[in-house]
Amino acid sequence: MSLQVVNLGLPKSGTTTLAKALRRAGLHVADHRIRKRQTQDTTLHGTYVGALLYAGHYAGGDPAGRLGGFQALTELSQLSGGRSIWPQTDFALIENLRRHHPGVKFLASRRDAFEMSQSMLAWSDMGTARLPRAMVPGLPRGYGETSRERIQWIDGHYATLARWFRDDPDYLEYDVADPGAPTAIAAHIGRDLPWWGKANANPLRRQKEKA
Repeated sequence: MSLQVVNLGLPKSGTTTLAKALRRAGLHVADHRIRKRQTQDTTLHGTYVGALLYAGHYAGGDPAGRLGGFQALTELSQLSGGRSIWPQTDFALIENLRRHHPGVKFLASRRDAFEMSQSMLAWSDMGTARLPRAMVPGLPRGYGETSRERIQWIDGHYATLARWFRDDPDYLEYDVADPGAPTAIAAHIGRDLPWWGKANANPLRRQKEKA
């Protein structure tokens, strides 16, 4: 199966929602980390999408060649286990994906930058420890602990994508809160989305919404 859809959005931008929507649309989706139920290839169980992309890329071949036939990738980064991997910021890798998968559609899921920053802050230790301590493209070690720094990094990432993909019909940035997002995504990838909602919301935020 050829790779059809790649999301270049940052974590906490609605990537899990996108993964669920694409699965409901019939695509075989890898989101951040590969689970046992997703493949019979035991060598892939527990591996991170980003690490596999770089393994393929630096082996001199298809970056997605080690991803076991997944058709869509919705969360590419890894910020755990002492590794900081961000394929959505690496345009050499992205161009290599395009060479091996002509016609692949790129998405950039996003939310309001302040909302995304707050979600990062509330999700485990992402905002308080992992981001500030890691070397992240555009966010060197020692930065990312404040809202201002995270927002500047978030806005910079999407501005860079917009410049790189300027007028490219294979690229679509969308706001997960936009009611028209699922229609735009469906038109972009050429496949109806039978489901759209909110997946993987922060538990504390869910409690507040129910109160």
